[in-house]
Amino acid sequence: MDKLDHHILKSLQDQFPIDTEPYDALAKKLEITCDELWGRIGKMVQAGLIRRIGASLDSNKLGFPSTLAAVSIPKERVEEAAEIIGMFPEVTHSYLRKDRFNIWFTIIAADDKRIDDVLEHIRSALSLKDSQILNLPAKRLFKLDARFNMAPVAQTGEEVKGK
Repeated sequence: MDKLDHHILKSLQDQFPIDTEPYDALAKKLEITCDELWGRIGKMVQAGLIRRIGASLDSNKLGFPSTLAAVSIPKERVEEAAEIIGMFPEVTHSYLRKDRFNIWFTIIAADDKRIDDVLEHIRSALSLKDSQILNLPAKRLFKLDARFNMAPVAQTGEEVKGK
């Protein structure tokens, strides 16, 4: 990763343009072509430096309730459970933890009834007891900032545009 890649990552997370053509606007700001920007982003995705580019919206303010949920599944059924949980478009993401409740996931739905329906489908499909599934709707919202403070890039002698 060179200085320009560093500036691209910083711009993607701190100054993503609200524009009909955001990548054109970002390339212009960085004083590079859009093709070069896309090429560099593609290389960072392939290298695992970027996993996702997307907005984080406050679903509650948009009228969509959400919940954090978890299931307790034997290790040999984790893949099966992950497949079933991932079938629902209301599940925004899931992750595995080393705990009794080992698959955690977030649901954002049109209403609380739909959240209950999704959880019931998951419970039924996996033959879970009530004690093997958690529904933890937020009582108090904490704003998390998912920006990453990146260490400065070592000098490569390359001039960086678009500071």
